[in-house]
Amino acid sequence: MSTHLLLIDPQNDFCDLPPDWLPRSPVTGEAIRPALPVAGAHADLQRAASLVARLGGQLDAITVTLDSHHRIDIAHPGFWLEAASGRAPGPFTPITAAQVRAGAYRPRDGAQLARTLAYLDALEATGRYTLMVWPVHCQMGSWGHGVHAGLQAALDTWTDAQGRSVAVVTKGENPWTEHYSALQAEVPDAADERTELNQALLTELDRFDRVLIAGEAGSHCVRATVEHLAAHLPSRQLSKLVLLTDCISPVAGFEAQQAEFLAAMQAQGLQLALSTEVQA
Repeated sequence: MSTHLLLIDPQNDFCDLPPDWLPRSPVTGEAIRPALPVAGAHADLQRAASLVARLGGQLDAITVTLDSHHRIDIAHPGFWLEAASGRAPGPFTPITAAQVRAGAYRPRDGAQLARTLAYLDALEATGRYTLMVWPVHCQMGSWGHGVHAGLQAALDTWTDAQGRSVAVVTKGENPWTEHYSALQAEVPDAADERTELNQALLTELDRFDRVLIAGEAGSHCVRATVEHLAAHLPSRQLSKLVLLTDCISPVAGFEAQQAEFLAAMQAQGLQLALSTEVQA
């Protein structure tokens, strides 16, 4: 049985790392902390690392997706101004098209108002998400953008032993659309093929008899990726997709969304398993 391991956004900024795992800034001397830690993610990714070490050569391929953002992004505070305070809105602020039309929020660059409203209207029309202002996270080039150190060490060992590279898929570089899913942005930008459905990744994953899936967060990026995978897998053999439930955790406050997602995927034929149960 050929097996592909898909690791979705296993990045430092999403990990609830203990203090002794945190680096220090050479500029301030202070600990660099994850921007958007998911409770349970550190343990999730340690279990994923153990899976890589245990299965070793029985893993025929590994793909890592990386959330990859600019500091100024439509889902980051610096893009926006709040009318009441004249400052950027705080993280975890939802913003709707109606609020922007009412003047409660506006893009800092006023010339971008029409484009911003067009995006919000298109996003809300999908019925999947309302725009959320997240903390600046997974900024390209930052420590937070990197892979969890324990998992990276396991991936390096696998690469050296197998003589095959881990494939890396980035998503989120376009600052004009949210890109939870590794397969497609929430609102594809016709001028940017990176935001369109990633047919190459779909085809690659479908070559294998089994696709093991782990990563963060189950309420958002894992959920969006797997929903797109289930909707667009060319073979429609959804039973080959295996969600490793002990290697996936939700953003705090979104536990119900992860539970709904897992139940919905299982109902469609995807498998749920613990990483410790997976055999070669």
